[in-house]
Amino acid sequence: MYRSDELEPAFSEPWQAELFAVTHTLASGGHFSWADWTKHLAAALKSANDTGAPEDGSNYYDTWLEAFEDFLIMRGLADVDRLVVLKSAWIDAYLATPHGEAVELD
Repeated sequence: MYRSDELEPAFSEPWQAELFAVTHTLASGGHFSWADWTKHLAAALKSANDTGAPEDGSNYYDTWLEAFEDFLIMRGLADVDRLVVLKSAWIDAYLATPHGEAVELD
């Protein structure tokens, strides 16, 4: 039996938990089925592994994010150009935010 303090955390970074939550919320809201998402994610993980991804799983959530963006675009729930603008805004906000403070978009 494991004590809770002996288990590894499910997410090593807050953004990973947020990504999981957004994915789950959209699926729960009926925007897509969890089964369709997991098929897409599985294919993305296989492709990453086939092209030399680290074997330790350290790229799991990076692959999840890339697959999620692709999945949303395929489903018409996101737009490539808008994602580019949003990513750029997040990078700018991150670089302008003092260490330890929350990153906020205008």
